[in-house]
Amino acid sequence: MFNDILSAIPFGFILAFTIGPVFFVLLETSATKGFKSALIFDLGVMLADAFFIIVAFFSTNKLLEKIKDDPNFLIFGGVILLIYGIISFIKTSKSFRSIVREYHKIEIQKNYGKLFLKGFLLNFINIGVLVGWLGFIVIGNSLTQSKEGLIVFLSTILIVYFVVDLFKIAVAKKLRNKLTPRRIFKTKKIIALVILGFGVLLLAQGFFPKEKEKLQERIEKISPLKA
Repeated sequence: MFNDILSAIPFGFILAFTIGPVFFVLLETSATKGFKSALIFDLGVMLADAFFIIVAFFSTNKLLEKIKDDPNFLIFGGVILLIYGIISFIKTSKSFRSIVREYHKIEIQKNYGKLFLKGFLLNFINIGVLVGWLGFIVIGNSLTQSKEGLIVFLSTILIVYFVVDLFKIAVAKKLRNKLTPRRIFKTKKIIALVILGFGVLLLAQGFFPKEKEKLQERIEKISPLKA
């Protein structure tokens, strides 16, 4: 269980610093309306994420049980992440002007109910979020040993994501001043490359399953947490 938590933490950070409309609205809401308003907005975002996790998990649950040890599933997951990473990188490379517009054009709602709904809808309408959680499920399935471990893995990602968001809310003014459009452009490209890297890793595990098993055995031997 502890290993599942440790494995999930880096993905929580990646998710928290995936820069898009939600990221900017969160920072702007905190900077102009305060911590509470930004928190309400973020709870709406989290609800959309939780919904996508439930949909992705239960729609693939039976499939995961059947093909958990099938290398072809890792190849499939790797292809999904690879395509997603390539598309993200290409879109980012062509979208510097839209990043600048996104950076400056932010609308803020004062009403808490509207803020919550806006956070939910802004995240919900992004199909990339669902694809991202499907990717995390594939990764989690390859890193954990049971359904419970996968649930812990996904829950940890969401918790880390939320905790980092609280930090972003607290330092919103300083963080927004540091994140110029040029830095945002570079950060988005780096994140796309990281996703690409995980896709390549899953493909490698799918094509070379025996090497994956040997590596896991070595890790278990040197792990101080071994039962």
